[in-house]
Amino acid sequence: MGKYFLSLAMTIILLPLNSDTLEIEINNITKSGILHLGVYDSKKVFESDRGDKPGPQPGIVTGIVKKVSKGVFKEEIEVPSGTYAIGLYIDANENEKMDTNFLGIPKEQFGFSNDAKGSFGPPSFESASFEVNQSKKIVINL
Repeated sequence: MGKYFLSLAMTIILLPLNSDTLEIEINNITKSGILHLGVYDSKKVFESDRGDKPGPQPGIVTGIVKKVSKGVFKEEIEVPSGTYAIGLYIDANENEKMDTNFLGIPKEQFGFSNDAKGSFGPPSFESASFEVNQSKKIVINL
């Protein structure tokens, strides 16, 4: 009985206190590849990211790096309540960077939350941001 109570108490203590569900749906994937998706809580990091440094970094709360196929991708992740923006690209040739042409225009599919658009770079954090409070669904159309 004592071991059971201790195990139950430890499970309750280790549960995230402010964890909310963020449901992500990405539509119109035209080529299979590696999805690189970041959930940003930093305006500075979001607006300066050019897809050339994959992986964890300050300003990115969580992310998804996963093989995807043509069509639709859906996944749920847990994040604390807060304001976020999502940026993503599909690395079709799997070289761990977003390829661009000589003008800097992406040659691989990319997108942002709220289907926000930028000119000569990513959109503003404000145009791509959203609030997560309990649960939120974000649909991104590539």
